[in-house]
Amino acid sequence: MTLVVESGTLSVCRLDPGAPWPSPPPGAGIYSLTRTTDELSIVCVQGVEPAGSRIEPDWRALRIVGPLAFELVGVVASVAVPLADSGIGVFIVSTYDTDLILVKGTDLDLAIRSLESAGHRVVASSS
Repeated sequence: MTLVVESGTLSVCRLDPGAPWPSPPPGAGIYSLTRTTDELSIVCVQGVEPAGSRIEPDWRALRIVGPLAFELVGVVASVAVPLADSGIGVFIVSTYDTDLILVKGTDLDLAIRSLESAGHRVVASSS
């Protein structure tokens, strides 16, 4: 599998579950919103976090090159397991066509080495 290291640093943010749905700023790049009964989570480019949110900064994204068929089994596990074996925590964001594996910026180099050792190809973003 090929993964692309996306440029830029991301934040994972939390708002209360009843908070208004924030709009992404113009040109925001990655901006993902998920609401559950317990929270509203936002993944966004660091520096454009919604006001009043609890912020966990300094994440980097590795994008699994796709799109991948929904019928494929174990795609995220094939990436998450070698990272876990290396002691690296992950935050996963999935959309219809894209899977992003977020790792803390301080773990990025080790994550790349771990994924390559597991047989994956990791390349830099072209943007």
